[in-house]
Amino acid sequence: MGFWQYRRVIFDAAQAECLIYTFKEGLLSAVAHDLILRVTRFTVEVDAAGGIDARFDPASLKVVGAVVSGRLAPNALSERDRVSIEENIVNDVLEPRRAPEIRFVAPAATRIASGFRAGGRLALHGRERPVTVAIAGEGETLIARARLHQPDFGIRPYRALLGTLRIQADVEVRLTVPRRLVDAIVASGPPTQEGQRAKRGSDE
Repeated sequence: MGFWQYRRVIFDAAQAECLIYTFKEGLLSAVAHDLILRVTRFTVEVDAAGGIDARFDPASLKVVGAVVSGRLAPNALSERDRVSIEENIVNDVLEPRRAPEIRFVAPAATRIASGFRAGGRLALHGRERPVTVAIAGEGETLIARARLHQPDFGIRPYRALLGTLRIQADVEVRLTVPRRLVDAIVASGPPTQEGQRAKRGSDE
């Protein structure tokens, strides 16, 4: 294992949270709900340059709840509704049998006034597109946000009742991770040539 590999941190669903926000539209949107979904299986690796390698299981999405008047309303959906939504999103929208992994890779993060920006490539639903992630600190956490246009990845947004009830083409993804661990690894900076030689010497 090289020196570079020692200077990284890896998160999964035990330390971090990945939420997906969907938004309603259509003639019947007044009686529908925006939704919050949770990805329950994923790993995110961050290295000393702020590089990101994130992998998500599209079959692991679960419904957190509906959003009513701007707030999460966990009881707005019945258990039957939750199961139906989860099955539809997994089987008919994301189709994990066709593409069993969602992966985002960015070589480095760039510091900006509001935090960081990471430009990378997202592989989703069998297609790969450039995606930019905005990262900002909020208290003890770092929150990475990205807005995805589903048709860019060959995904047809969910529709029901002859199209009178639809999910908007754009969804928002938010990944929340502990700030202290990311700050510690990124603050160390990329390894120097001297550091790499020292590490190789200690391994011999």
